[in-house]
Amino acid sequence: MDLYNTLPRKSIVREVCEIFYEKVYDHEWISLFFKDVTKEHITKQQTDFVTAALGGPKRYCGRLAKDAHTHMVITEELFELRKSMLVEALDEAKAPEELKERWLRIDEGFRRGMVKTSAAECKKRFFTDTIKAFKNPSRSPRRRSA
Repeated sequence: MDLYNTLPRKSIVREVCEIFYEKVYDHEWISLFFKDVTKEHITKQQTDFVTAALGGPKRYCGRLAKDAHTHMVITEELFELRKSMLVEALDEAKAPEELKERWLRIDEGFRRGMVKTSAAECKKRFFTDTIKAFKNPSRSPRRRSA
């Protein structure tokens, strides 16, 4: 079904993506995965992707999620953190319930291809890639000052 054309505000897709990536780039852990990508670039890519997935104009020209994240250790915990930020962004943008449900279903479809348990499951996309694996800083033992 073409949900995009039934949206009263087409700009809500961009609005949700902007709110979402503000949260992502402000977070001490998940932001580590985005150090090499500008917020503007990833926001536009995600907006184009979701717009197309909802039945709107097909402008997305990036990789499929599974292929774009092969070099990242995205654990269940990290995927759930990301999902909670997306839910918050949808709520803050006052997304209609039908949009929220569809968006979350689309997003959930990527879990299996993105979630990994270790760096051994990762592959570089390019020769110059590094495997991105960051531990949750809030779980790291704090150093004591002398």
